[in-house]
Amino acid sequence: MNALKSIFSWLGRFLEKARTVMLNLGTAFVLIFFTIIIIGALTSSGPKVKDPSGRVLFIDPVGTVVDQEVFNSDFLSQLGADSSMDQIQTRDLIQLIRAAAEDEEIPAVFIDFSATGFAGPTTAINIAKELKALRESGKRVIAMNDRLSTTSYLMASQASEVWVHPVGSISVRGLGGMRNYNKDLFDNLKITIHNYSQGDFKSATETSWRSSMSDNDRMQREALLYPIWDEMKSLMAEGRGIESADIQSFADGYVGFFGEAAIGNIAYAEANNIIDGTKSFPEFRQYMIGEFGLDEEAETETYKTISYNEYAKQIDDELSESDNHIAVITAEGVIMEGEITQGVAGANGVVKQIRSAHEDEDTKAIVFRVNSPGGSIIASEMMRDELYAAKEKGIDVIVSMGDYAASGGVYISTPADYIFAEPTTITGSIGVAIALPTLENAMDYIGVNFDGVVTSKHGGWDPTQAIDDGLDKIFAGWGADAYDRFVSFVAESRSKSYEDIKAIAGGRVWIATSAKEIGLIDEIGGIDDAITFAANMAELEDYQVEYYGQELSPEELILKELLENFDVSLGEPKVLSALNGLVDFYETLTDIQEPKALLTCKNCLIDLD
Repeated sequence: MNALKSIFSWLGRFLEKARTVMLNLGTAFVLIFFTIIIIGALTSSGPKVKDPSGRVLFIDPVGTVVDQEVFNSDFLSQLGADSSMDQIQTRDLIQLIRAAAEDEEIPAVFIDFSATGFAGPTTAINIAKELKALRESGKRVIAMNDRLSTTSYLMASQASEVWVHPVGSISVRGLGGMRNYNKDLFDNLKITIHNYSQGDFKSATETSWRSSMSDNDRMQREALLYPIWDEMKSLMAEGRGIESADIQSFADGYVGFFGEAAIGNIAYAEANNIIDGTKSFPEFRQYMIGEFGLDEEAETETYKTISYNEYAKQIDDELSESDNHIAVITAEGVIMEGEITQGVAGANGVVKQIRSAHEDEDTKAIVFRVNSPGGSIIASEMMRDELYAAKEKGIDVIVSMGDYAASGGVYISTPADYIFAEPTTITGSIGVAIALPTLENAMDYIGVNFDGVVTSKHGGWDPTQAIDDGLDKIFAGWGADAYDRFVSFVAESRSKSYEDIKAIAGGRVWIATSAKEIGLIDEIGGIDDAITFAANMAELEDYQVEYYGQELSPEELILKELLENFDVSLGEPKVLSALNGLVDFYETLTDIQEPKALLTCKNCLIDLD
């Protein structure tokens, strides 16, 4: 055991020192870079505001569409991230699309979502529906890509016309995928896995102690994936004037694995009206010049266009001034202790926002947007407790569920007076995930024995040793108690009996339409519906919506504005990226020594390409 701890300790010190050196070097480069940027900003008048009249609006979001933009605690370190880490707030993108639909001065919209990621399938579907409404408003919408994946084609299919490069790629892979099941691996490594998860459908840990997917997990995944996939196919097919079966045939028979030169895919897509045709980049440029005129102000020959960032700065925000505030607070990502970062709903940060809202005498209601597959039990308790502190002051709490609100996402929703969920929201998974690996067989195989003096029965135990019957009962009790508490909270929240909730719990995941039928949510609707409901519940004749997010210092705000205005991004040093991989590996090893019981639903997450 001492040898194992020494290895972990040495590895941790080495990685920490190496990371410090690389961060110091990176900081030096960043300081030099910002000095140049600031000097340039002070000696120039900044980018010229472009008149959008008669120009094609180019919407090409680079990054991930999320409910709420967040920043890492060290803002400067985030500025070194690559563009895939950029965030586009869903409400901002929707506002932009709707503004374009109403703007008679914009003749057309050119879309390219090939570099856009989405927080989950519901977010992607919602944006596709906004693009559909844009086209149906009478606005000409044009899509041109060199590569189209499932989600980027979902967006492109809502356009009036879809063009692809002749040697580009189009592939609609659908949803789902394979997980690796590691029982045989762990058997070969002589690692014993002890499963203390609660709920027959709680499959978050089954990859560790099974060789294949369980029947229960297969059943619940099918119940989630097929309806969401059907909705996506329906949107694609309707946008192109074809049948859903045509999209399915394309997905089944034409795979674009290599990402380019899938000429057979493109030929099939053109022949079956999945796309309109092909154009090279010069051909497309001349096509757009012919349709919308030559831009006389441009340095090179091109058509009249305006970027969505330039256009967004000219949109007038319709802000209503009122002393009645509806606070919108977002828990997005894995629920963990600590501060909010990208992909992590840090309980400390979320609690601060809830507390700030309920301590503001103008706050009359809270809309809690939950977009999380769960996580830490104590972190979930922290958020839940603070929401109840708000309720004790007479503030209504309305939950709006996003792509995912499962396991811990349900747990933090239990204080709600009313729960909305999107039609394709994934929720449920009321259960507890605990899987504990022990290394007694591996230690025996390599000749390591343990002996010592302790003053309590299990005082010297750690996961390098076997679990005896007494310890086994203790661990099983932990899981059972956490599950019982979870079921009781949901039963109280939903005004149902313990037995009623336990019958639909078991770690099972539900799509929102089914969740409504069994009483886990109250109504199908989006965040706008939740805000309207909150205003009505609080009997507000007038109100303004306050979106709570992280606050940047004045210095950070200046740097952020400079980067946005000058369209600058910094790439992450490759060596630092590799070092992060080693850190991740180290953290995986330490998990063996510090196992945790989690309210998490890994099978809720759906990969989108």
